[in-house]
Amino acid sequence: MHRQNFDPNKVQLSRLLSIKTGGCPEDCGYCSQSAHHETGLKASKLMEVRRVVAEAKKARDAGATRYCMGAAWRNPKARDMDAMVAMVEGVKALGMETCMTLGMLDLEQAARLKQAGLDYYNHNIDTSERYYSEVISTRSFAERLETLEHVRQSGIKVCCGGIIGMGEEPVDRIDMLVTLANLPEHPQSVPINMLIPIAGTPLADAKPIEPIEFVRVIALARIMMPKSHIRLSAGRMAMTDEMQALCFFAGANSIFVGDTLLTADNPGEDKDTLLFRRLGIEPMELEAQ
Repeated sequence: MHRQNFDPNKVQLSRLLSIKTGGCPEDCGYCSQSAHHETGLKASKLMEVRRVVAEAKKARDAGATRYCMGAAWRNPKARDMDAMVAMVEGVKALGMETCMTLGMLDLEQAARLKQAGLDYYNHNIDTSERYYSEVISTRSFAERLETLEHVRQSGIKVCCGGIIGMGEEPVDRIDMLVTLANLPEHPQSVPINMLIPIAGTPLADAKPIEPIEFVRVIALARIMMPKSHIRLSAGRMAMTDEMQALCFFAGANSIFVGDTLLTADNPGEDKDTLLFRRLGIEPMELEAQ
C-alpha cells in the first residue's frame, strides 16, 4: 500500500514553531499551554513576523521543506490576521510549504489564509467522538469538524490526526481513524502523536502504551488513507530507534525535525540524521506546487 503511493525510503521533514505560547483558554487534558493547568509555563505574546521568518530560514537551511506555525488560541482574533498573513507570505517567499495551527477558523479567516498562500492547516480531532469529552470540555468534537470543513472549502490542505495513549480503548483509536477516513476527502497530512505526559496536566500520570499498539495505529492509518502523509509526530523522544523504524516500515513518512515541538522536547537534527543513515532513509523533496 505504502509503496504504491510513495517512495518507501523517503520521509518528509517539517519544522514546528510556537508563535504564541501559553495562556490558552481551552482545557485539553494533555496540553501544557492550557490556562486551566498549573504546568509552570509562562504565557508569551505573539512572536514578531521578522523573527518567525528568520526561524523559518534556519529550518529551510537545515533541510525542512514545510514550516508549521502554532498559536495557543481558541481561535485567532481579527486583530491577529494581518500578522498571520504576513507570516505565511514571508515563509512562502523562502520557497517552503506553509502550515498553521491557530485553533478554530471561520470561513472568512480560512479564505484569507488561503489567499496569502497557506498550504496546510492543522486541526486535530485528538481521539474518537466517544472518548473526546474525557479529554476536552471547552471545545466540542462538532466544532473541530466544522473548522476542518472551513479549511477544506477554502482550498487549504487539511492536516488532521490525533493522540494515542490518553487512556482511550483500542476501539477509540480505530474510530478516530474511521472519522478521518470518512471526511469528504482524506486529510493530506495525518499526524499521529504519542502522548507526552506533562506535569500539572490531568494526563500527567497516564499509563504508557505498548510500542506495538502505537505501530498498529500507524499501519492502520496507512491502510485507511493510502495517499496521505502519515506523520510520526510528538512523542519520539520516548521512542527507541527500533520503534521508530517499525513506524516507518508500517507506513509513516513524515516527521517534525528540530529540538522542540511547541513546548516539548524532540530528538533534534543530529539524532534524526543518524537514524536516517542507519535505516537508509532520505529527506523527501519539496512537493511540486
